[in-house]
Amino acid sequence: MEKKHIISLGGELASGKGTVSKILTEKLQYGIYKNGEYFRKLAKESGMNVTEFNKYVEKHPEIDRQIENSAAEYAKNHDNFIIDARLGWYAVPQSFKVYMKVDINVAAQRAFEDSKRKSTEKFKTVEEQKIDIQKRYRLENERYWNLYQVHKEDEANYDFVVDTTNLTPQEVANLILEKYNKWLEE
Repeated sequence: MEKKHIISLGGELASGKGTVSKILTEKLQYGIYKNGEYFRKLAKESGMNVTEFNKYVEKHPEIDRQIENSAAEYAKNHDNFIIDARLGWYAVPQSFKVYMKVDINVAAQRAFEDSKRKSTEKFKTVEEQKIDIQKRYRLENERYWNLYQVHKEDEANYDFVVDTTNLTPQEVANLILEKYNKWLEE
């Protein structure tokens, strides 16, 4: 399969995909394609939080397909960019596929403190945030299996897996760049 100068960042909720993708775009001078922003925008326009919208999309698979197909279509005519999307690896298999893991307690704390999430996620405690993350994780897994017969957390789908729990975003980006450059040379 032909390799493209594309890095797809998938992974768990609040694993740092957004922050790391910004660092990578700056270091590589790449563009960025974000499925999550589009999903959040659709949720907000529908008057739902992201968990409610996950449930809604379950009954409207055309929305999911539209989101995933948009990344694949974009990759047909573009190179030198980062895909920040849970199924970016699936939509663009010729990309360097990265999966970012994180401890659930750390993820909940990160998400709870993330001001950008406040418009679509309104939780009073970190524990509420954690419960919601776990619920979204299950909903997404069911949806992706029903639509595509894939498990996003199956590490065999990726070229590189990194646990971000105890690493800074800069450290994660540096590790990804190191592996990406080796992958390009192979």
